[in-house]
Amino acid sequence: MKYRILPTLALLLTVVGCAPDPPIQSADTLYFGGPILTMEGDTARYAEALVVKEGRILFVGSMEEANKRTNPKSRVDLAGRALLPGFIDAHGHVFSSGIQKMGANLLPPPDGEGTRVASIIDILNEWRKRDTKVVARSGWIFGFGYDDSQLAERRHPTATELDRVSTDVPVLIIHQSGHLAVMNHKGLELAGYTAETPDPPGGVIRREVGGRKPNGVLEEMAFYGAVFKLLGSLDREANNRIAAAGIEAYTQFGFTTAQEGRGSKAAAETFAALARNGKLTIDVAIYPDLQAESSFMLEHGVSQTYDNHFRVAGVKLTFDGSPQGKTAWLSQPYLVPPPGQPATYTGYPAMPNEDDRQELVDLAFKNNWQLLTHCNGDAAADALLDAVARAEARFGKADRRPVMIHAQTVREDQLDRMKGLGIVPSFFSMHTFYWGDWHRDETLGRERAYRISPTQSALKRGMRFTEHHDAPVALPSAIMILHTTVNRTSRSGDLIGSEQRVSPFIALKSITEWAAWQYFEEQTKGTLTAGKLADLVILDKDPTAVEPASIKDIRILETIKEGRTVYQAL
Repeated sequence: MKYRILPTLALLLTVVGCAPDPPIQSADTLYFGGPILTMEGDTARYAEALVVKEGRILFVGSMEEANKRTNPKSRVDLAGRALLPGFIDAHGHVFSSGIQKMGANLLPPPDGEGTRVASIIDILNEWRKRDTKVVARSGWIFGFGYDDSQLAERRHPTATELDRVSTDVPVLIIHQSGHLAVMNHKGLELAGYTAETPDPPGGVIRREVGGRKPNGVLEEMAFYGAVFKLLGSLDREANNRIAAAGIEAYTQFGFTTAQEGRGSKAAAETFAALARNGKLTIDVAIYPDLQAESSFMLEHGVSQTYDNHFRVAGVKLTFDGSPQGKTAWLSQPYLVPPPGQPATYTGYPAMPNEDDRQELVDLAFKNNWQLLTHCNGDAAADALLDAVARAEARFGKADRRPVMIHAQTVREDQLDRMKGLGIVPSFFSMHTFYWGDWHRDETLGRERAYRISPTQSALKRGMRFTEHHDAPVALPSAIMILHTTVNRTSRSGDLIGSEQRVSPFIALKSITEWAAWQYFEEQTKGTLTAGKLADLVILDKDPTAVEPASIKDIRILETIKEGRTVYQAL
């Protein structure tokens, strides 16, 4: 009987071998002629051609097969340029990035000219004269990005110095960390801050030496209350313009998915309205501040899919502040404490009451809302680990993918606990360039500074991690994310922890495939795979094929969202 099967098998093989080729499919665009880096697998894989149809990837493979299977309306010769998946914002603040873009640019070099207090004053005065409409609408003079660690004076400006800009109009300048600010005396008056005003929980009103009068510098919750007043004064048109400016900034850096990582109800409503009106060019995922917007979240909940490029994706909590601003909550003291603080100073929690923290973490777990929690200091990380462990015990283990945002100073033992609890580390390796020297000499000391954002430690444990820019803390530059994650060199050229460097391919994973996974969007984004969204970016060079030190010089040439160009370099 078995011998009678062979002729039948041979006949079947003949039929299969003679089967007709699949029908030729119409398509929109075929890309070819350059490295097409799919980001699939554990090492760099390339395709000769990629075909897009109706906003999705139709085919990825050889040029021969692309020509055989598809009939595209247009062909794009990459001419040696690199095609990759569109970059995914693992953590940032797209709305605040719009504020940064519209306000006075106080950033230090290489991103601005804020080098000393006098230059801050000059920049503010020039902006006030140039942007009279913004001042008139908001009632404030505001700027973003000054950094005391980079000013010649190595200190914060004061209210008296900001009075040189105006004594009649409130002036607000936001520290590059986004965790401190300075107001002039008019701003302090409108905020209601006097010598008798106590420090709010989770914040500090800095005082003049030898007295109680506010000197203008506001930390954490003392600052946020004032900012909410500023944002509350903006009308719908102003909010729309801010949101649009943030989206524009992101697309210029190759991002096809943006995050509003500590959103307000107003920001959520602004983006939702823009989405309804077809005004969002890329996907925007918002994570409302759970502490401030729990009522909004209980009413609206989260969505797993985008509605015209917008969705409420989860919630955000903040457990501490900024290491460069010396407000992050550490287990060991700062190397050099802030003025007026003792040598034992370790920063402080944003929410001092443990029960308050636990109640909010429980609320997220109970409702299965993805939770993003800001933890810069290792004491804050301990607080999150403890809270997640208790919440998991109460509500069961599930694939919630909670994210520890920044995770800058996590210890080796904490990474072990994170892996066991399924907490995703989203690192901020850009600190190695922008504040590496400052952390080494001022905040953490050499040993701790060289371990910030310990990517290699996570990788050795088999953990998927993401990297982010935290815009507007830094510009939303995907290229600088890659450069700093790979090189870890500071402004002075010091190597901030050589053992924590990773390859360019792994760095790319952190803003493509692994970032899509962090969002629960791995089925539609992150790799160049047939069936996924045609979210693409074209670079002038392949980041995996250049000298690592030159990654920072790579240019974004085009950003493509679902097959449509949303940014093109001139």
